[in-house]
Amino acid sequence: MDEGDRALPGVEAGHFECFRDDHRHRRCAAEEFADGDAEDAPLHPAQVLPPVGLHGAVEAGVYPLQAVPGAARQFLGEAHGGRVRPAEGGDALHGEGRRRRVRVPGGQHLNRQRAAPAAGAEEGVHRVRNLRRSPAEAFAVWGALDAESLHGLPESDRQTRVAGRIIGLRSFGKAAFVTLAQGSETIQAHLRRDVLDEREFRLSRLLDLGDWIGVAGPVFRTRKGEFTVRADRLTFLAKAILPPPEKYHGLTDRAQRYRKRYLDLLANEETRRIFERRAAMVRALRRFLDAEGFLEVETPMLQPLATGAAARPFTTHHRSLDLELFLRVAPELYLKRLVVGGFPRVYEINRNFRNEGLSTRHNPEFTMLECYRAFSDAADMMALTEGLVADAAARVLGGEPARFGGAEIRFEVPFARLSLTEVTAEALAGRGLRFDPRTLLDDPAPLADAHRRLELEPPPEGTAGKLLVSLFEALAEKTLIQPAFVTGYPLEVSPLSKADPGNPGFTERFELFIGGMEIANGFSELNDPDEQAARFGEQMARRQEAEAHAMDWDYIEALRHGLPPTGGVGVGVDRLAMLFTGAPAIRDVILFPHLRPRSPQGPAPK
Repeated sequence: MDEGDRALPGVEAGHFECFRDDHRHRRCAAEEFADGDAEDAPLHPAQVLPPVGLHGAVEAGVYPLQAVPGAARQFLGEAHGGRVRPAEGGDALHGEGRRRRVRVPGGQHLNRQRAAPAAGAEEGVHRVRNLRRSPAEAFAVWGALDAESLHGLPESDRQTRVAGRIIGLRSFGKAAFVTLAQGSETIQAHLRRDVLDEREFRLSRLLDLGDWIGVAGPVFRTRKGEFTVRADRLTFLAKAILPPPEKYHGLTDRAQRYRKRYLDLLANEETRRIFERRAAMVRALRRFLDAEGFLEVETPMLQPLATGAAARPFTTHHRSLDLELFLRVAPELYLKRLVVGGFPRVYEINRNFRNEGLSTRHNPEFTMLECYRAFSDAADMMALTEGLVADAAARVLGGEPARFGGAEIRFEVPFARLSLTEVTAEALAGRGLRFDPRTLLDDPAPLADAHRRLELEPPPEGTAGKLLVSLFEALAEKTLIQPAFVTGYPLEVSPLSKADPGNPGFTERFELFIGGMEIANGFSELNDPDEQAARFGEQMARRQEAEAHAMDWDYIEALRHGLPPTGGVGVGVDRLAMLFTGAPAIRDVILFPHLRPRSPQGPAPK
């Protein structure tokens, strides 16, 4: 602490600090307003807050009475019936310092409340509900008018009330221009000493970047043509005790942007654009499926079995039921139960959880869209998926190509249809290894040898089907930049798919690839309960694998009640958002992605 910094009496050193930037003080709850109340002295925030607000804070122990300046402290001491005794000695935190920080004991920040209306002020001006008009709404009413046209209107016809966060502040002594923001919308306000009452003008001298205020008054245009609100009334809404990110360079540290997404959104317009575009994409997906007659449903996130996908689950325990549960890895089996129950078209936009690795394309918690349609097969679901993705691209991108990974991606229908065996054989041929696509599943030995020659890690269980898919993922997947469906997946990697009657060892399954990554996975649903039980049994026999299906007898029972021929598909919402926004990593399109905890906030990683 600098020599000039005096700790508040009765408060431990370090409990209160103040922010200061390079040019002016960031006033805070620990600053003193001189008891003499000189005319030009800065108004202490405590004296522009309703006493009841400070009263409640002192009563709750969040805000110590000794931090309150003299006049307000006397009022609060009386309000507490003498039960709270003002501290002896000084009551201020002084001293210079380039940057200091305010903290309230117990780690709770005192968020200053809005100012009480001045005597005679217009009824309701200071009520938050009367500050709901956004900058865009004000522009919509008067934004098209030039300065002369606005000036020609009576002031009563151009009154508005807006609220926002201060992102720009220029003070000229007896006046100030303030730029207010609501999200991406901004508007300028003009604060003048000869317009505001004395109390509100003195309050305006305490404002900092990041504070929330509301203004009410007529709109006009400045000499430079800037659309502006003349603040006849000023309402203080909330104090930003911590300063915003630096204006020109923003928040550049990527890990810090993920950890403190609220600051990332404040500092980086591109981040806001990404999540607005993602939201528009999700609306488009819903709109398309609703128009196709699908019913949106919700299925359990806590499940007694980890089924629906081959993945390692997160586990938890239900204390009341004394039951081990799993966070869902996929909603598939529950959605197909609904088709059995009589809903022929269902979909869910859901959160899935898989206790697996992290990468630029994988996050333990992610969003999927899954839909199922009765009386459909894999070919029908490819057509549906094609229409779904193309429609979302048209609505979100406006007909422009997506730019992802240095490539332009066009969502022109129809998408390409490729055979898994053919595209894999072609990729192997490019590396000097010749295979006949028609015999790739006949013998696993050549495929295992290809892994060795290409120095690739083979899957734990070296069946021909798994070796084939491993080679495809390692060699061919990343080359599929433009939208393409890959069809014909081996039986051993598709336990929920119908077998292809015309192609033994393969299933009626497809995956959609765009930008070199899997976007969707779908198939003709297996509806034979005996065959499904046999496939679950094969998975159980290989249970040493972490990613194997459990035996779900309740689902088998549901199939025995009759599942009509059904097609299903799952679409990765996060990855589709990456394509539509050009984000290089999945964490860029998830508001709060998972990161390793910092040591003060959690256990150190093992």
